[in-house]
Amino acid sequence: MTDDQNDAKQWRTATQLVRGGTHRSEFQETSEGLFLTSGYAYESAEQAQRAFKGEEDVFMYSRYGNPTVAMFEERLSLLEGTQHCFATASGMAAVFAAFASYLNAGDRIVASRALFGSCHFVVSTILPRYGIEAELVDGTDLNQWEKALSKPANAVFLESPSNPTLEIIDITAVAKLAHKAGAKLVIDNVFASPILQKPIELGADIVVYSATKHIDGQGRVMGGALLTNDTEYFNEKFIPFVRNTGPSLSPFNAWVMLKGLETLDLRIRQHCTNALAVATHLEDHTDVTRTIYPGLKSHPQYDLAKTQMKDSGTVVAFEVKGGQDRAFKFLNALKLVDISNNLGDAKSLITHPATTTHQRLGPDVRAEMGVTDNLVRISVGLEDPEDIKDDLDQALKASA
Repeated sequence: MTDDQNDAKQWRTATQLVRGGTHRSEFQETSEGLFLTSGYAYESAEQAQRAFKGEEDVFMYSRYGNPTVAMFEERLSLLEGTQHCFATASGMAAVFAAFASYLNAGDRIVASRALFGSCHFVVSTILPRYGIEAELVDGTDLNQWEKALSKPANAVFLESPSNPTLEIIDITAVAKLAHKAGAKLVIDNVFASPILQKPIELGADIVVYSATKHIDGQGRVMGGALLTNDTEYFNEKFIPFVRNTGPSLSPFNAWVMLKGLETLDLRIRQHCTNALAVATHLEDHTDVTRTIYPGLKSHPQYDLAKTQMKDSGTVVAFEVKGGQDRAFKFLNALKLVDISNNLGDAKSLITHPATTTHQRLGPDVRAEMGVTDNLVRISVGLEDPEDIKDDLDQALKASA
C-alpha cells in the first residue's frame, strides 16, 4: 500500500468522497482523467507475458481494469471500508455475479422474501435452474432465519431497507446465523447507501450496489459495484468469473460516478431531510391509509433503524385510500413528481410497484411481500419539500 493510500484511509468521509482514489497522469489534471481506451500497450513481449501470468500488475484490457474505473473502485472501497471493489455495468450484474461466481449445483441460498423484483427473480427462478436450492423467509422474523439456517447453507441474501416496503432487517443477528450455517452474507445496500449504513461493519461478507441510484444520483448512467474484505472469495472466485463473463463498467460511466461521489454525502443528508418531511406529512393525510418510513415511530422496526442506520433513507412508501384505479389516478395527476421506476435521483420519482418493479412476481408473492395494489413508492428528491408536499396533496385531491 502506498503512502497516499494510507493517508486516504485516515481521511474523513467528506474528504474521501472528493479526493479518495485519485491518480493523476503526467498532465496533473485536477479532475479525474477519463481514459477511453479498450486496450493497453506493453513495453515488451516479456512484460505482456508477465502480465498474463499475474506476475506484474499492469492494465491489460478494460474488461479487466481501467484507470478511471480503478479510481472509482478505490474511492468506493475507502467509503465502504473494504479491501476490494469491482465495478460492474449495473447493480443487477453485481448481484448475479456475487452468487454465480461461487455457488454450485447442490448449494443452498436463504434470502429475505422482501426483495427488489429482479433480485427476487434471480434467487427464486434463475439460481434454481442451476441446481441451487433457494429458501425465502420473512426477513424481519429472526425465528424464521434461525429455522432456515439450522442446516448448512452457502449464501444468505437480503436488502435492508427492502424495496419497496422498507423492512429493516437485523443485519448483525442474521450475520451470526449465516456464519454459523457456513454461509456468506450478501447485502444489497442500495436503499441505505454507504453514507447511512456500512453492512461490513455489521457482519456482512459482501455488499452490492446499484450505483445507478444515489451514487450517480442524477439519472445519467448505469453502474454497479461489489465490495468485500474476503480476499479468497474476491481473488479466487469473483475476479475469474467477471473477467471471463464481462459485466464491466465503462470508463465514461465510472467518471460520471466519481463526480457523483463528490456530492454524495451532501445529497443524501438533504434527501433524508426531505423524505422525513414528506413522510410526516403523508402520515396524517386523510387520503393515505398507511405511510411506511423508517424515520416514523409507527414503523415496526423504528428502533432497529435508529441503531443500524445513520438516518432513515430517501424513499417513502404509502398506500392511497382505494385500490389500483385510485393509485393510477393519483399518479397521473402529479405535476412535479415524475412517474419513474428509478430512485435516488435529484428529482422526486414515484412508481406503482405492483405493476412495475414487482409485477412479474404474481399476486400471491406480492401479497406475501406487502406489495398491495394501492401501494406507491416515492424516491424523495432535492426539490423544496413544500413543493413536493403540495404536488402530492393536489394529486390526492384530484384523484378522490
